[in-house]
Amino acid sequence: CPPMDRLEFSRNLARDAGRLAHSAFGASATSMKGRHDVLTAMDGEVERFIRKAINARYPEDAIIGEEEGGRGGDRVWLIDPIDGTANYARGIPHYCVSIGYLEHGVPTVAALHDPSHDWLYSAARGEGAWRDGKRLAVSPCADLDAATVECGWSTRRSTADYLALVARVMGAGCAIRRVGSGALGLADVAAGRSEAYCEMHINAWDCA
Repeated sequence: CPPMDRLEFSRNLARDAGRLAHSAFGASATSMKGRHDVLTAMDGEVERFIRKAINARYPEDAIIGEEEGGRGGDRVWLIDPIDGTANYARGIPHYCVSIGYLEHGVPTVAALHDPSHDWLYSAARGEGAWRDGKRLAVSPCADLDAATVECGWSTRRSTADYLALVARVMGAGCAIRRVGSGALGLADVAAGRSEAYCEMHINAWDCA
């Protein structure tokens, strides 16, 4: 199937999955996968929902999900059922469903649904990016003293490394923020709400 077919499919699927996730916003049972690594029951439910839909529509495609893993292939979907799980579990309205599709290792189409705002982001290689049908554009800001950079944090790097990164960004003159979803952080850059996003360790399903 052509990439644009998969784009429309991913848009519809991301929105449906986001609405499923939001049905238990702030109320899903939680456990801990590791230090500051929250898992909710809805993470698994949403991932299974997405997998079932992809398998039904594109049975030959490979799938890799944050919760259930998977295998690579020439055509592969990368799923983060809830990016920003810590926010989600605490009832903080900043999280999303992230779905990316790669052909031969090249990001080709993607969709994010932000259920708290009912915003649907999508992109196709060579065709631009949109939010709910409106073409996105990055910030025109060219002055570091006026720029805002989101500095993502991961337990896979040391506190000292993260503080050094923040110091470098602030030393360059930028304001910093951290809101707890790498996928939405990148969407904010695409939409011009911040000038850049940086993180020293990020998983493929968070940025594909």
